[in-house]
Amino acid sequence: MNPSSQTKEIVVPGYSKWADYNLLIKTRLSLTVVFTSLLGYSIAAGSNMQLTALVLLGLGGFLITSAANAINEVLEKDFDALMKRTMVRPLAAGRMKISEAVLFAGLACLAGVTMLAMINPITAVMGMLSFVLYAFVYTPLKRYSTIAVAIGAIPGALPVLIGCTAAEGQITSLSTGLFAIQFLWQFPHFWSIGFLGFEDYKKAGYKLLPENNGEIDRNVGLYALLYTLLIVPVLAYLFQSGNMNVNTLMINGILTLVFAYFSFSFYRKFDRKSGLILMFSSFFYMPLILLISLFIK
Repeated sequence: MNPSSQTKEIVVPGYSKWADYNLLIKTRLSLTVVFTSLLGYSIAAGSNMQLTALVLLGLGGFLITSAANAINEVLEKDFDALMKRTMVRPLAAGRMKISEAVLFAGLACLAGVTMLAMINPITAVMGMLSFVLYAFVYTPLKRYSTIAVAIGAIPGALPVLIGCTAAEGQITSLSTGLFAIQFLWQFPHFWSIGFLGFEDYKKAGYKLLPENNGEIDRNVGLYALLYTLLIVPVLAYLFQSGNMNVNTLMINGILTLVFAYFSFSFYRKFDRKSGLILMFSSFFYMPLILLISLFIK
C-alpha cells in the first residue's frame, strides 16, 4: 500500500501545541533514554559524580534524542498516517508543518551536542553518532531490510555508553560491557513489540521481523532466546574486568536467565500472551540490570 500524497488532517479532542510536541519528540521514550544515560554515568562516576556534568548530560541527551525522534517522524510522516498507533502524530495528521519540525530538530540537536561537548569531546561525538544512525540510517532502512533492527540497536545502546564516557572521558571496559548488554537486550525487546504490532507495521511496509511466506518466522522467538543468552558472557566479562562484583554478577545473572525463560516461552507458545509477557519483562530488565550495578557494591 502506498502512502497518500496528501495527508488528511486528523483532529484530536483536547489537542494543543504542547501535546503535539510531546508526540513529536516521543517524550516518554526520550526520558527513558536519558534515564539510561544518567544511570550509566552514575555507575561509572561512583562517588565522583558532578552535578554540572549530570545536568549537562541529562539536558543534552534529552535534546539530541528529541531531535532524532522529530527527524524520524518527518521521514515517516506518510507511513505513520497508515498505522493506528501513529496516525495522530502531528506531522502524520497534518497539524504541524515539516519545516517547523525540521527547524526544531536542528536547533535541539545543536544545543544538545554543545552541552555534551561541555562535558568532554568524545561524549559529544557519541551523541552525534547516535543522532545520525537513528535518524538517517535506521529510520529509512527499516522499510527495506530486517538488518535495520541490528543497526537501530547501536544508537539504542549508545546512551549508556555516553553516560559512561561523560564520567570517564574515554571508552573503557565498563562502557563497552554495558553497551553490549543494552545492544543484545534490544533484540528480544523489539521483536516482542514487532510481533504484537506486526499487522500495523506491515501496512506501512516496515520489514522489521524475519518472515516466511508473508508470516512472521516462528524462529524469531529462538533468535530472541539466543541474544538474551549472549548477555551471560558479557556479565562474565564485566566481572572478570573488575567492573562487577560477585553479588552483582549473581543477581544480574539470575535476572538474565529469567528473561531468557520468557524468550523461550515466547518461542515455544508463539502467541500474543507470551509476546506480551516478553515485552513487559523487557521493560523492567534493562533498568534493573543498571540499578543493581549501581547499588549492589
